[in-house]
Amino acid sequence: MRPVSLFARNALRATSASSSSSSAWLAASSSSSARRAALPSTRWFSIKAEAASDFTQKALDASRLSVTETQSPKPLSEPETLVFGKEFTDHMLSVEWTIEDGWLDPKITPYQNLSLDPATCVFHYAFECFEGMKAYKDKDGRVRLFRPDKNMARLNGSAARIALPTFEPTSLIELIGKLTKLDARFIPQKRDYSLYLRPTLIGTQKTLGVGAPGSALLYVIASPVGPYYPTGFKAVSLEATDYAVRAWPGGVGDKKLGANYAPCIVPQTQAASRGYQQNLWLFGDEEYVTEVGTMNMFVVIRDKQSGVKELVTAPLDGTILEGVTRDSILTLARERLVPEGWKVTERKYTMKELDEASREGRLVEAFGAGTAAIVSPVRTIAWKGRHVDCGLKETEESGETAARIRDWIEAIQYGEEEHEWSVVVD
Repeated sequence: MRPVSLFARNALRATSASSSSSSAWLAASSSSSARRAALPSTRWFSIKAEAASDFTQKALDASRLSVTETQSPKPLSEPETLVFGKEFTDHMLSVEWTIEDGWLDPKITPYQNLSLDPATCVFHYAFECFEGMKAYKDKDGRVRLFRPDKNMARLNGSAARIALPTFEPTSLIELIGKLTKLDARFIPQKRDYSLYLRPTLIGTQKTLGVGAPGSALLYVIASPVGPYYPTGFKAVSLEATDYAVRAWPGGVGDKKLGANYAPCIVPQTQAASRGYQQNLWLFGDEEYVTEVGTMNMFVVIRDKQSGVKELVTAPLDGTILEGVTRDSILTLARERLVPEGWKVTERKYTMKELDEASREGRLVEAFGAGTAAIVSPVRTIAWKGRHVDCGLKETEESGETAARIRDWIEAIQYGEEEHEWSVVVD
């Protein structure tokens, strides 16, 4: 971590004084303009933000954890009745941070409401970021986390981008492990069931001034979940969306911020009213394919000349969320599909390219990828008044590639295949 920047310190002092004078605004604008002038000619799509944390502050320390167990344990629901995000475990983890002291002592307490002042900055200026990850039980009853280091790295990146404090990844992984182990009874010991974990970081300073928060709260809650598709794969139909944009160059589309999700609900509702399950987000006059709903998008295209299959997804150019499942798919595909003669590519591709491949019978399959479902097969994409077929037969709900990838990842998640990505909670 690096010390907080001069610009951030000025913002903190302005916030502490509840000042929003024009002179402070002009000073900040001048500083911002100077930084822009110093940028190289190559345009990047993502700002490299400094962390709000400082070397002089206390680091997040798992050894200072205190645990208060609930006196009223919740009854367990039948696994088959679980609905995503509706039920929560007995406990939660919380850690406060202040600009003066850094990270305070972490606490595991009974699940409870938060008490925040109406002027708390998260309500007014969206100082909030989060993660989505899961814990699993293997056949021996051991609890496992899947690639938690990737979630920690992404959460730190999101936090730094919106002037929230960063933390020590190994410490938070250890703390999440303790919470998960305490509430392990909520994890059904069955394939396709897991405990969804939601680390969340919010600014908590009481102020209407616009500036870096002087206090924050990191908390983690957990929700037992069942299979995304209770009756097996169910292919979805998408509406190619060009009338609304999910992310743009220089924005925060590559960060997991709550502010990125709310604006997508209206387009999703509009697509649903026309019979489509999700939006396929397009960008620019070229209509580049970016993401599908809240998931990364993958397609399998057969080369026109050679017939070689190519697994394609959009590159991490600052407008694409750096999905943990996305990275896992690319890594496994390079290890297991490339030796079979495949190409695995991160590149820009357009809706026109997909339409042409579909018309020529070269669009083999398409699927979204994310933590909740691992993969979500796509049947058709509505575009320019017609439906682009994505390679599935009427009797199929998934292509072969999506099914293989899900099996590979689940085998690692549930400890059926020993792999460094699967971390056993001690």
